This record gives sequence, structure tokens and C-alpha cells, in this order.
Amino acid sequence: MGIVQGLTEYLPVSSSGHLTILGTLFGMTGEENLSFAIAVHVATVLSTLVVLRKEIWDIINGIFKFRWNEEMQYLAKILLSMIPVVVVGLLLKKEIEAVFGSGLFIVGCMLLLTAALLLFSHLYKPKQKEKISFKDALIVGISQAITVLPGLSRSGTTISTGLVLGIKKENIAKFSFLMVIIPVLGEAFLDLMHGMKTGLASVGSGISSVNLLIGFTAAFIFGTIACKWMLNIVKKGKLIYFAIYCAIVGGASIIYSLW
Repeated sequence: MGIVQGLTEYLPVSSSGHLTILGTLFGMTGEENLSFAIAVHVATVLSTLVVLRKEIWDIINGIFKFRWNEEMQYLAKILLSMIPVVVVGLLLKKEIEAVFGSGLFIVGCMLLLTAALLLFSHLYKPKQKEKISFKDALIVGISQAITVLPGLSRSGTTISTGLVLGIKKENIAKFSFLMVIIPVLGEAFLDLMHGMKTGLASVGSGISSVNLLIGFTAAFIFGTIACKWMLNIVKKGKLIYFAIYCAIVGGASIIYSLW
């Protein structure tokens, strides 16, 4: 499951959806899933920091020049893109989960939606633009907020949205991965606080420390591989294959849930 999380966090196929599918197949309980999900999500964030360390270092250097330079503007766009998901995550996530649930049926439906988004971004050919504007950043951020729906791929949705807006492939891929760092860490922290409050993420509950470490390590290693791989895949415009994959897995999940 650590390998799957590491790969699917960056590939446009929904990591949360795949963890739900595997958790169902492996019979993992809620407390095991919560502790494990927190660990592997932190691991994949660390893999992002490793792969995009040059871009992150450039942003940090630009910030300390204390000027409204390109790096500062880029950071401002990332922060702007986070606002919708923070608002939705803090105010509406529980209500959305209560309405839609998180079982295989809804995951399957959202995987089909991911497939449709990937297909549309593959077929639609807008005029290319050199830079990501603040408006683009906000729209991509809104698309990220929608991915609180279980099974809707975060990277698939944000990258597809960027491509439809005409953002260059390599630019939207990097922006998509950088913009999720703080929200993912924030979500993991909130889940941890909730888990400790309810006893689901307390020490010794659900899953052993050794198994958590194994999952964390696997997610970090394969997350690093997948992040590099995904940057090349987007650059070559081969997202259509993931649309086919999401359609197959989504359909199979719906059938299995109704069986």
C-alpha cells in the first residue's frame, strides 16, 4: 500500500481512491487506514521536496531578496491557489464526506470523472501561455478544492485544469505538485489531531510502528520515482493512458461495490 500511495499521489489516478480500494480488499479498519494515510501522505510530501528541491530553493532565495520579483510572485500564486482548498477543507469537508461517503461506489464514480477530465484536457487544444497568471492560479486552486471528493485525483484534476487554461505542460505539472505541499501537510495534521482526539491515531492503535515505517519508506521511495516520472509524462502529453486506466478501475470499483 505504501508503494501504491507513492505512485498514485503523483500519477493522475487518485491516491485516496486506491487506498480505499486496497483497504477494502485487505480488510483494513478505520484506525489502521487513518494512521497509515497520515504516514504515507507525509512521505510523499517529502519526496516532492526532494524532486523539486531546485525550484523550492529558487523560491526561498527570491523571497529573501525582499522584492516583488518572479519568485515572490510565484509564491504568491501558490498561496492564492491554496485558499479554496483550505476553505473547503476546514468548513465543508465533513459535510461533503457525510453526503457522498467514502466507499467504493463513490470512489468508482470519481475515478470515472477523473478519466473524463483527463480525456477532455487531451482533446482540447487551447492557445499556450508563457506564465501562470494569478487568475489561472485561483482557478487551478478551485479545481484542487473539488478533489476533497474521495476518488477524484488531485494531480489529475489540477493538471487537466491547467492544460485547459493553456498553461504549458511542464509548468502546470510543477505548479500542481508545489501547490499541494502545505494543504497535504495541513490535512495530515488535522487528521492526526482528530485521530488523537477520538483515539484512532493514538500510539499503539491500529497498526504497528514497524508497519507504518515500512509504508512510509515505500511511499517515499516510490513517490520520488513517480514524481520524476509524472513530470516527464505530462511534458510528453501522455495523460490519455491514465484516462483509460481510471475508466477501467472506476468501472470495476462500481461493479464490485454493487456485487
